[in-house]
Amino acid sequence: MTQEQTVKIKLNQTFPLTIKRLGINGEGVGYFKKQVVFVPGALPGEEVVVEATKVHPKFAEAKVKKIRKKSEYRVKPPCPIYEECGGCQLQHLRYDRQLIEKRDIVIQSLERHTKLNLEQITIKETIGMEDPWNYRNKSQFQVGVKDGKVLAGLYGMNSHHLINIEQCAVQHPQTNKATKTVKQILQEFKISIYNEKSRKGLVRTIVARVGVQTGELQIVLITTKKELPKKDQIIQEIKKRLPEVKSIIQNINGQKTSLIFGEETVNLEGKDFIQETLGDLQFELSARTFFQLNPEQTVKLYNEVKKAAALTGTEKVVDAYCGVGTIGLWVADRAAEIRGMDIISESIEDAKKNAARHGITHATYVTGKAEEWLPKWVKEGWKPDCIIVDPPRTGMDQYLLNTILKVKPKKVVYVSCNPSTFAKDLAVLSSKYNVEEIQPVDMFPHCSNVEVVTSLVRK
Repeated sequence: MTQEQTVKIKLNQTFPLTIKRLGINGEGVGYFKKQVVFVPGALPGEEVVVEATKVHPKFAEAKVKKIRKKSEYRVKPPCPIYEECGGCQLQHLRYDRQLIEKRDIVIQSLERHTKLNLEQITIKETIGMEDPWNYRNKSQFQVGVKDGKVLAGLYGMNSHHLINIEQCAVQHPQTNKATKTVKQILQEFKISIYNEKSRKGLVRTIVARVGVQTGELQIVLITTKKELPKKDQIIQEIKKRLPEVKSIIQNINGQKTSLIFGEETVNLEGKDFIQETLGDLQFELSARTFFQLNPEQTVKLYNEVKKAAALTGTEKVVDAYCGVGTIGLWVADRAAEIRGMDIISESIEDAKKNAARHGITHATYVTGKAEEWLPKWVKEGWKPDCIIVDPPRTGMDQYLLNTILKVKPKKVVYVSCNPSTFAKDLAVLSSKYNVEEIQPVDMFPHCSNVEVVTSLVRK
């Protein structure tokens, strides 16, 4: 097919469309003259009139102009800034239906990227939440100024227009309150706020994290420079207005970057970390540590990992991308030995402390990449029976995939937060491994994300 034949849709063209399914980012997907069209806010089964907003060689993006036939699952989003913000993608879809569509997103990814016979694989129903609101234990809100007023929120969809968020419907009430309070304090003390265009100003981001079980709160101010005017007064006010704060941290990031955190972290007041409890385990969370954002669902997710690993007490287990050691410690009672690795050294320090606190002496944690440590251990005569991987959204590193195929553990348990990269990795691993069953878990209600746990058994 030539370029001319493919581009049938013109920019700003209006046309009718029937939505067939949800895409991986929560947008409706339809076909106009055999060309794929992605429509944010449209739902499967709906008949809509759309206007093309972007035209690419192989697909087009469009916006809804009119809904001719509405989905029976369409609901009114409770959040007043839902459409501007873009932080959630599915508040307009009834929650029980979100769970069905998320399972379908996993199936679509497997159909697109693998040659697996899906009839031979059990793909279970998505595990959801009883109350799918106010679940996120951490917020990272950019700071800005409009008409002399300090704002904190997220950039709007595909824009650098800052949407001020007073009450986020999926954030924990304590993080909502904390952000609002810190914003007021910055306003009162006339602290300089970073301007992205001019790259001038001091405070870039307010990060608030709560230990949902412990109620402990951590505030992180991300600034462009180390000097923080009125530092002592700011600390005193935060403590006075938010007595549950146990840790006030400053992180310095003067780079022109979309990354939130810089390399240098300073403790302003209290502990370096807050405590969180998952099941019977307690974790110390320092400012830059990765920790799951939905503790209630994390327990369900990790129990699925335990089920998929099906350890008997004799196995050597690798916890790749281990973070603060959560997954490895969760299965430690059924493993002979755990070895974990992560590239963030603070996470490894936290993992060591977390293991020590629980008296888990058969766990070792090292800084670095799994694809570097694994061959080294195998050379030394230590070969894992089970490898648990929980990679970032980009999926597994090609070297790690090759390393796993070389090391040939009996079992690989794959925890994924991105069905597309999960399916691509599965396509590689399935040359040597059988996929038993796949369990989707909804960690982020009202967002398009879906987590997956699957066990792969060596052929």
